[in-house]
Amino acid sequence: MQFGRYYEEFEVGAVYRHWPGKTVTEYDDHLFCLLTMNHHPLHLDAHYAESASQFGRNVVVGNYVYSLLLGLSVPDVSGKAIANLEVESLRHVAPTFHGDTIYGETTVLDKRESESKPDRGVVSVETRGYKQDGTMVCVFRRRVMVPKRAYAATTVAAGVDPERPSFPEPR
Repeated sequence: MQFGRYYEEFEVGAVYRHWPGKTVTEYDDHLFCLLTMNHHPLHLDAHYAESASQFGRNVVVGNYVYSLLLGLSVPDVSGKAIANLEVESLRHVAPTFHGDTIYGETTVLDKRESESKPDRGVVSVETRGYKQDGTMVCVFRRRVMVPKRAYAATTVAAGVDPERPSFPEPR
């Protein structure tokens, strides 16, 4: 199974559908809020959300939805990345609730060779997240620096396989 892509494997216009999806639980949402110190009652306080919000229930914190989609895209997009260079835009377009399942897909928008290093290139992508009913909840664009195949060939020749890192010998 492939994990990520080399620069040459990206085609402008290609769409990668990320699978499997992830059902967001109340625990996931609360843990993320607590870890990131986002204590807004819309995310943590069911009584507040029911009585004081337009949604009538807790809304999953947006940064968790974004992080989840970013993670779902790693095997298809940035699994071989040298660096994530930029998040160009991020929009939350509909709420996510506890129990919703999030699916993602990424479209390759552009690619260019690095101007300073010939062994890599920069790929621009847009990732969209959908709930189980097809409602788009989040969309973001980012740029990722990925190696060319030649980079992998030179590292393998040097005794380092980027596909299979070495592990320490047991004592």
